[in-house]
Amino acid sequence: MAASRWGFGLGTLGRDMLAALVSLYLMFYLTDVLQISGAQLGVITVILVAMRVFDAVNDPVMGVVVDNTRTRWGKFRPWILIGAVLWGGASLLMFADLGADGWGYVALFTVVYLVYEVAYTVNDISYWSMLPSLTQDQKEREKIGVLARICANVGLFAMVVALVPATRALEGLLGSAEVAWFTLAAVLVVLMLAFQSLTLLFTREQVPAGPEMTPLRELFGVIARNDQLLWVTLAMVAFMSGYLTTASFGLYYFKYAYGDEGAYPVFAAILGVSQIAALAAFPLLSKVMTRGRIHLVATIVCLLGYLVFMVSGTSLLLVGIAGVLVFAGQGAVQLLMVMFIADSVEYGHWKLGRRNESVTFSLQPFIYKLSNAVASGIVGITLIWSGIDVARTADDVTDAGLGILRGAMLGLPMALMAASYLILRARYRLDEEFYGRIVAELRGGGPHAADH
Repeated sequence: MAASRWGFGLGTLGRDMLAALVSLYLMFYLTDVLQISGAQLGVITVILVAMRVFDAVNDPVMGVVVDNTRTRWGKFRPWILIGAVLWGGASLLMFADLGADGWGYVALFTVVYLVYEVAYTVNDISYWSMLPSLTQDQKEREKIGVLARICANVGLFAMVVALVPATRALEGLLGSAEVAWFTLAAVLVVLMLAFQSLTLLFTREQVPAGPEMTPLRELFGVIARNDQLLWVTLAMVAFMSGYLTTASFGLYYFKYAYGDEGAYPVFAAILGVSQIAALAAFPLLSKVMTRGRIHLVATIVCLLGYLVFMVSGTSLLLVGIAGVLVFAGQGAVQLLMVMFIADSVEYGHWKLGRRNESVTFSLQPFIYKLSNAVASGIVGITLIWSGIDVARTADDVTDAGLGILRGAMLGLPMALMAASYLILRARYRLDEEFYGRIVAELRGGGPHAADH
């Protein structure tokens, strides 16, 4: 089990480095490196939102494909490999000189981004849907999930911390900002493929998939009848939309509101350590607190962080304290959401009589992409509305523009995170006791809920 735990956890280290480059900094690359026009930014914003929503809706279809896969290598590994290779290629094209500019570049970007999203879906669904197949024990599942989330956050924050110094150093060495970003993307692709190889080599499925297949026509019925999965999905979309909105504005905030983008890597390093520490502490907290109590405390910590951020002004100390609170709380909530989705697999099996890991976990990339679409829309509209899209220095942004930035970066996410907690508080019922009864009944071969 230790080999599977580490093989699975380390597999996401490079994944999240590469994903962070695109999800958090693609807009910055377009506006501040390529310096596309406001009209082109508006069109690309619409394209990003539309593609992410469209691709998110199609994620469950990929879940059915994975669930129905039976090979000598298992049902997850072939798709992890295929997705990783295609995703790496599309990522290189995303930052490559495609020999076009203006509206020609927008057209080529659209095609490349579509390939990127599809390839990411193939890899992400097959990777994360492997988690419930590794064990049915809640505590062991937490250990695997904690390690995976820690590795994911190490990858994410390594990218956040390294972005500015790495691109500046590469630009000085190579003489071009565009070449510097492409070189960074190439390094991240190599790292992603290397760490994904560890998952392919060392992770083993322990929970039998079962002989039953899921017809495509039953896809949305499987999801719609799993009420606990639906409530988790709604709550996580709200929470992640808020989190990704705040994270996407980070570099803009330090460049235009704080006035020193060089302070951003230091700030990000502090946040990364805080979030990873919160994840590492999760197993200890789960010994003395229920998941419901951890969720409440983590949400309160997040909201308190936003309140501190709102009154921090340009005080780096207060900004740092606010960031520590927000990202520590966010780390715990995000891990809980992964566990909630994983537990929904057993709930769906118990209720519907069929185990659908990949269809169930297809909702995780759906959540991420839909949340990213919401965040991209908020970011794009805010940049245009505030005038930041045409700014080059902090002096180019008005006080009103900075007010718009702070409202979108702090006010909206705070409301979304509060709504997320209230949704789960009212509707989610898969606590430790109920989940234990479900697993015992499934292991005993007893009737599932549909027969009760």
